[in-house]
Amino acid sequence: MIAGLSGGAGKTLVSLGLCRAWTRAGLTVRPFKKGPDYIDAGWLGLATGLPPTNLDPFFLSPEQLQALFQYRLQEGELAVVEGNRGLFDGHDVEGACASSRLARTLDCPVVLVIDATKMTRTIAAIIQGVQRFEEGMQLAGVICNRTAGDRHRDSLRQAIEQYTDVPIMGMLPKIKQNPIPERHMGLMSMREQEGAEAALDAIADIIERHLDLDRLRTVAQEASAWHPVPELVWPGDRGPGERPVARIGYVRDAALWFYYEENLEALRRAGAKLVPLSLLDPAPWPEIHGLYLGGGFPEALAEQLAANAPVRQRVRMLAEMGVPIFAECGGFMYLANSLRINGKDYPMAGVFPVHTELSSHPVGLGYVQAEVVAENPFLPLGTTFHGHEFHYSRCVAADGAVLTLGLRLHKGEGMLAGYDGLLYKNVMASYTHTHALALPDWAPRFVQAAMATRRLAG
Repeated sequence: MIAGLSGGAGKTLVSLGLCRAWTRAGLTVRPFKKGPDYIDAGWLGLATGLPPTNLDPFFLSPEQLQALFQYRLQEGELAVVEGNRGLFDGHDVEGACASSRLARTLDCPVVLVIDATKMTRTIAAIIQGVQRFEEGMQLAGVICNRTAGDRHRDSLRQAIEQYTDVPIMGMLPKIKQNPIPERHMGLMSMREQEGAEAALDAIADIIERHLDLDRLRTVAQEASAWHPVPELVWPGDRGPGERPVARIGYVRDAALWFYYEENLEALRRAGAKLVPLSLLDPAPWPEIHGLYLGGGFPEALAEQLAANAPVRQRVRMLAEMGVPIFAECGGFMYLANSLRINGKDYPMAGVFPVHTELSSHPVGLGYVQAEVVAENPFLPLGTTFHGHEFHYSRCVAADGAVLTLGLRLHKGEGMLAGYDGLLYKNVMASYTHTHALALPDWAPRFVQAAMATRRLAG
């Protein structure tokens, strides 16, 4: 695991650089991201050429995390897990769901990235504190980031070697310009940035020059041998060789691309033939019996989405026909009447009598605890589950609109007055993102609803 003392320490740069450098060297590197993060995970996937996997202790039990980790490692020589926030930062004073807890669950050695700006001897005190803070966590090495020159690096090295026994894995210089620009939700999407591959190669070049890759690889190879864990259970798994029973379209383009890979795999295993679609291309769609709209950045492509009237009308028609549609965050924004940015309205699909309005600051941010309070095709009434939200838009209902909201939030912001999950016919749309392995009913019920559409169409 590559971890930091806080956000912005440099763990993403190191994780991406290691993944890319080892992949260029011919190794099969499985990328993992701790926590609910689609953007960093997407970059890790691009760096390795393999689908990324999110590991989140808020969604999944320790047994599920271990099983998912082992399942993904069946095809891989090395695993790189990028932590999130500070190493010990969870969502309570005990550190629940912290990166350190995940490392202990996976029995995974930790390499700590420390921002060494204007620091010398103090770095040794920090390392000592990290070593002693939480029993059972393996601090296998440190990387000093943003070092100012040879003299600064010599001072850091002397302090670490004199006062600690933690190996130094490298010293990174200050980088004048981040190869990957940032914006309001973190890193720029790799789907939007031209030259993404070149940016990753530039990061790998830096990592190769300044880190001891052989020593870091040895840390991974010497990690504790895995003890047997239960086999990963996929909800509604129909078994190998079974033919798909319904066609579910999912949008994966520059506007919407936030999906947990496990959600897509759960749908396949439950009997779905997944059909990739785009909201930006006006070309006709093939026959589908259900539609999955993930999150993303509709605000970045609002003009193009609004201009593609044939697809907006097509999605609205599917909703009116009763085709099951499940939408998360950016997908929900597309189903609204319009998207308002700086006072200008861009027409969207018009399934719900609401508009979403972009804000300059987060409106909903963090983990969600939700309860299903209305009948819908996807989640049984009374189900409680964990999710997360991260959105800069707010939901505004049209005057006189009558809305049915299917989720009551016990934690989180949601759409309106602590509720989320707008419902219309067989459509459910929310700001809340969910994980299929934490919701055993979601994938099979989605496929069953799509099967009903197929039978009606047939």
